[in-house]
Amino acid sequence: MKTRILLLAALLMAGCESGMNADLPADESSDAIEQVLHADVVSALNGQNATNPDAAMVTLGRVLFYERQLSRDATISCASCHRQSEGFADSNVLSDGVGGALTARHSMSVANTVTYPNGRMFWDERAASLEDQALQPIQNPDEMDLTLEEMTSRLTALDYYDVLFEQAFGTSDVLAERVATALAAFQSTILTRNSRWDAWLAAGPPLQPGQPAVGGDRGILSAQEELGRQLFFSPRTQCAACHSGPDMVGDRPFNNGLDANTNADQGAGQGRFKTASLRNIALTAPYMHDGRFATLRDVIEHYNSGIENHPNLDPRLRGPNDQPIRMQLSGNEMDALVAFLRTVTDESLAVDERFSDPFIR
Repeated sequence: MKTRILLLAALLMAGCESGMNADLPADESSDAIEQVLHADVVSALNGQNATNPDAAMVTLGRVLFYERQLSRDATISCASCHRQSEGFADSNVLSDGVGGALTARHSMSVANTVTYPNGRMFWDERAASLEDQALQPIQNPDEMDLTLEEMTSRLTALDYYDVLFEQAFGTSDVLAERVATALAAFQSTILTRNSRWDAWLAAGPPLQPGQPAVGGDRGILSAQEELGRQLFFSPRTQCAACHSGPDMVGDRPFNNGLDANTNADQGAGQGRFKTASLRNIALTAPYMHDGRFATLRDVIEHYNSGIENHPNLDPRLRGPNDQPIRMQLSGNEMDALVAFLRTVTDESLAVDERFSDPFIR
């Protein structure tokens, strides 16, 4: 099943939240489920999603996303490296895997992933889709370190998955491709449109992809934030050339001049890495594929004066004489850019019940 943007499923899930305290039938399967799952998911299993396969799929994906049995030692789930409170990213530079292992790169946010135009996943874009991405961390020895055979065996042994898979797929069979589909469905619903940037967009003409954000004061941004907005969309900074449209997202990986020599990690080739959305950027520190920048100010300072002259440096970051650009931003201007970037964050993401841990810990 293709899972691009399941907004309808997200709305249906929101409806399920209203049943968090509903009375539950006293049948055997419900009793088993109630022991480990929040009542909102139990309510969904007891009929609310029965005629809504997309919503049932998202519910299954949500449970799988937080399921620690998907790791060899049952200590790590997808949510361990993609925490809701941290914008579905990880505040650690590298994420913890099983047995004390560490991930090779910083864990990027999985929120708003469906806004990435070419649909590819991971910093090096090795996965062609969310479905392709979903099973790789489970099998990675430095992350969850579980074979797909063991994964399906474990899930089959857990009573509550009988109902979850049957509602989502029509039968209770646990298959690896079904796990991938459900995880992708859930991640596809993690979309945010409640930031002050969204309020600014709603207060004026639509912002067209590839075009600058036009218009003056709409009563939404402070003077400092408005200065930052103007700088972000100016030819001087080229920010919007790489992070374009309402979601401030790129369309391909590129080399942003982090290092003159990228032999240690070539990413998608020649030091190119995915250009993810800037939405919720205030929640997802540290930044870059290796988490080298602790703050947004550090990121701005890199683009202001620290771009390295790599042979494959993106042309948009080159200035006169084929050298890396030097923006010569003042301290006040850098602060303004940081202030504007903070308006792109939807703080409700960190507490939205639709995306929260359904297990009772």
